[in-house]
Amino acid sequence: MSRLPEALRRVRFPVIGSPLFIISNPSLVIEQCKAGIVGSMPALNARPASQLDEWLAEITETLAAYDRAHPDNPSAPFAINQIVHKSNDRLEHDVELCAKYQVPLIITSLGAREDVNQAVHGWGGVVLHDIINNRFAHKAIEKGADGLIAVAAGAGGHAGVKSPFALIQEIREWFDGPIALSGSMATGDAVLAAQAMGADFAYMGSLFIATLEARASEAYKQCIVDSNSDDIIYSNLFTGVHGNYLAASIRNAGLDPEHLPESDPSVMNFGGNAVKAWKDIWGCGQGIGAVKSVQPTAEVVARLRREYQAARERLAL
Repeated sequence: MSRLPEALRRVRFPVIGSPLFIISNPSLVIEQCKAGIVGSMPALNARPASQLDEWLAEITETLAAYDRAHPDNPSAPFAINQIVHKSNDRLEHDVELCAKYQVPLIITSLGAREDVNQAVHGWGGVVLHDIINNRFAHKAIEKGADGLIAVAAGAGGHAGVKSPFALIQEIREWFDGPIALSGSMATGDAVLAAQAMGADFAYMGSLFIATLEARASEAYKQCIVDSNSDDIIYSNLFTGVHGNYLAASIRNAGLDPEHLPESDPSVMNFGGNAVKAWKDIWGCGQGIGAVKSVQPTAEVVARLRREYQAARERLAL
């Protein structure tokens, strides 16, 4: 077993809902946490920046009320994703608000920052940093992250190219802390498989886009229902970092998904232009063939639980 900090030991089902740029909102986060999994959202989804204060108040107060009403079945902790890349001019402001509300989990992306990790530890929070290879994993832990999110091939949005088998095996040779595995997972069987490989949690995002609570367009949600792994395109054109996107949205933007040019990787923008890109060019992972309809978040998690238990029974675990 990995060494899990207290906040992660409160997770009732081993899934972390990944932060979905533009799409995650308090309603989705709250329903994920009530269902027993970690709910998360990017701080940058709150626009203007002052809205983050309102959203954090809503999440913390709603979950506290839920826990008082359900002492035997409390909510899982929630997480806020912070983009620590230099292009994020809101980082200091957003971290200060997370401190105000004592956010239990912080997910950091696009660079490991020792000062951010220290700030989070100052209020007793836990930092999970997402990485795409073993080298970045070492850097993250050296700079004070408490755990890792291993982003393997097939993950939605910005994704790596490593097989999950190779990535988890290499990290587990030296790290015994919390690991969440991301990449093409949308079933309870996949949650059990992630644990079998050595991860503590499955890190799942794309299936939650097709939920009633998600702040995605109906066309986006239906496109996920109608698509499978053949409909996912891996490209760095839209933000300068390679990621997975729905081919239909690329076509709708007037581009040929099979013949996209390469972008200059030194030019990254996660503010102005990237907002439009994520809105019109839809990020999505390869696991969406398992998504058959748009459902409430609670029903999605209930399905994952049933599948997880059935997989355990098949293996007589």
